[in-house]
Amino acid sequence: MEHISDHLKENLKVLFVGFNPSIRSSEVGHHYANPNNRFWKIVYEAGLTPRKYESSEDVKLLDIGYGFTNIVARPTKTADEITKEEYKEGREILKKKVELLKPKVVCFVGKGVYQQYSGVKVVQWGKQTNSFVPGVVDFVAPSSSGLVRMKLEEIIEIYKGLLPLVSEKNIVG
Repeated sequence: MEHISDHLKENLKVLFVGFNPSIRSSEVGHHYANPNNRFWKIVYEAGLTPRKYESSEDVKLLDIGYGFTNIVARPTKTADEITKEEYKEGREILKKKVELLKPKVVCFVGKGVYQQYSGVKVVQWGKQTNSFVPGVVDFVAPSSSGLVRMKLEEIIEIYKGLLPLVSEKNIVG
């Protein structure tokens, strides 16, 4: 299995952080590439992108201020296959990326991703009251996996909560 490249740069509007790449993403080398993953539909319908992108265009989102990484780099069929050691190592690597790149918002694509990163057990959707890197907003959104049982409309509404955080008037610098 191949690791897929992060798409990162300094001062992103949003850094999207997933659990880890799917097998399909690993095969094609793009984020959120599994046909059952609804990420691209969600961010478009939430108003975060001007059109519905394909996973093969993931690097193009750097141009509009969005980047991609995962808490664990190893591809798996399910997040259940990730070990405690991988999460521990991934948490440290991710924190260093966030400290170095200073995105406006880190959007954790899945409550479990944020729980593994923060150690916080009870998490609400949306903007978190505490951030783990000063000056960076932590935002928790549902996983975009097709396995998630929430209604798509509910998921889109939560992602819409990113809009006021990334609007030009709220971005300093």
